[in-house]
Amino acid sequence: MSDIIHLLPDSVANQIAAGEVIQRPASVLKELVENSIDAGATHIQIVIKDAGRTLIQVVDNGKGMSETDARMAFERHATSKISSADDLFSIRTMGFRGEALASIAAVAQVELRTRREEDELGVMIEIAGTRVFKQEVVHCDTGTAFLIKNLFFNVPARRRFLKSDNVEKGHILNEFYRIVLVNPDISFSFYDADEEIFQLPPSNVKVRIENIFGKNAKKRWQQQLLSIETDTNLVSIKGYVGKPEFAQKTAVQYFFVNGRYMRHPYFHKAVIMAYNQMIQATESPNYFIYFEVDPQTIDINIHPTKTEIKFENEQAIWSILSAAVKESLGKFNVVPSIDFDQEGAIDIPTNVNIENVRPPQTSFNPNYNPFTSNYKRPTLDWEQLYGDFEKKEKTVEPVDELEFQSVITTETVEQQQKIETVEARAENFQFKNRYILTGIKSGLLMIDQQRAHTRILFDLFLSQMENQKAVSQQVLFPEILDLSPDDDLIFEQMLPDLNLLGFDFEKNGSNSYSIKGVSSYTGTASVENLLLEMIDKAKTTAEEISSGLHESIALTLAESASVKSGQRLTNEEMNDLIDRLFACENHNYTPDGKKIMTIFTADELEKRF
Repeated sequence: MSDIIHLLPDSVANQIAAGEVIQRPASVLKELVENSIDAGATHIQIVIKDAGRTLIQVVDNGKGMSETDARMAFERHATSKISSADDLFSIRTMGFRGEALASIAAVAQVELRTRREEDELGVMIEIAGTRVFKQEVVHCDTGTAFLIKNLFFNVPARRRFLKSDNVEKGHILNEFYRIVLVNPDISFSFYDADEEIFQLPPSNVKVRIENIFGKNAKKRWQQQLLSIETDTNLVSIKGYVGKPEFAQKTAVQYFFVNGRYMRHPYFHKAVIMAYNQMIQATESPNYFIYFEVDPQTIDINIHPTKTEIKFENEQAIWSILSAAVKESLGKFNVVPSIDFDQEGAIDIPTNVNIENVRPPQTSFNPNYNPFTSNYKRPTLDWEQLYGDFEKKEKTVEPVDELEFQSVITTETVEQQQKIETVEARAENFQFKNRYILTGIKSGLLMIDQQRAHTRILFDLFLSQMENQKAVSQQVLFPEILDLSPDDDLIFEQMLPDLNLLGFDFEKNGSNSYSIKGVSSYTGTASVENLLLEMIDKAKTTAEEISSGLHESIALTLAESASVKSGQRLTNEEMNDLIDRLFACENHNYTPDGKKIMTIFTADELEKRF
């Protein structure tokens, strides 16, 4: 019987490795740019077309390669970063496995041009599907230029399963952010076809953060970032954390260790716990935190993407990180404020005249005899001690029971909180300008006015999108909406739904729009802030933005245009709100699942008395 085990050809082995290393166009960009950084480049230019499907070009001014090195770089496990197993525990470079270029050349058409500074001429190599088609001497600039064309051209199944251009471009931008945030001393330029997306000069970390994420005024990164810095024998931690008032559901959060981006849920929990009772449970703080540790105390050779890292002193670093964040928040007096309900509180006078204040004095009667009954204690006037303090108390008039009963309405609501019959209404009662109280046969109905109006407007906006009958209001002086590149990707998907709601936009150029018309329900709210809030809510962690994007837009606009808590309503407005609420198909809960109303039954009320 013949032997059945044999070695795979290099082309097959490279395609297998490419399945782990090269998952999408963003993976190609990451590997090429990291190689440029390891080569000592001070300027890196990136060009993509069709979200990286057609072209990914990375040009750097690094040290370049010789003709032999250029050819050897495409062999599997060929690297200049390490030479022995011991080097795995002292890695300072971004790459070290020697798999990236071989994997890229196995699934794409690659053109490499490179030259060292001491060489007069460079070398050009063309490879496709691991096969070398051309190698020749050419004239080129010092450094390295990679052109990756037609990614997955020989793996059609992988190419078909790539997501839409917007999604793939979003992944490319995420990888770009992770690289430029940890290398602020390197200048980067990023182009999508002929459109310039980023032009980042050398700077410090805080300026780099502002240049990337601070394109719209709502973020105000310079004002919201608090610096953290601590240095111990185990770890050195530097970076910035956001103030609690800037926390949001889609926060910007980055960890870096020794110049490398990493994901670390355990350390993330340390940061979140430092904000305990400062932010809502549904929100997260922004942070950019950089760790410097001894390379021998971490292991980065866990996953092909090198984003999962194991720490030897994980628990100790957790405590140091938590203390550093708490110290930063305390140093800048970031503490939660306490808002007391002062309704019905005693009016304590503050303008007390202290000119006639005298120190307390004591006196005694030397003729006092406790065994005789003819002594009478002198009358003390305690009102002089407190002044007019007790006289300023307000008297509360008793409530007429019959008058209070007339406030209750007589609508019939079943256990499912549906109105079947409506009788003649008396006046409703508004509690703290937030809740509407109305009487029903089974008891007392309490409605949150803001949530009720949000449900009404949400259903209205969805109907307008379906029927395309929204009313647009043209603005006299158009506002300018400037977006970051990743926000612009989401905004482009939102445009059709926004147009159906009455918004009118005109594109000014790269990531910039003029707001020429708005929905008639926007009111006096800032349209720019409203749109930015819509974009933040539309961001998800899923690969594709869900089909419920139009629901997210409708909910954000409904919450902005709804009656706010604290707004006084007339009896007619309350009646209209109740009628429109029970006309909704789902009047029990808001679109995001919050309870709108509750019933206090007659039995429950009787038990309280």
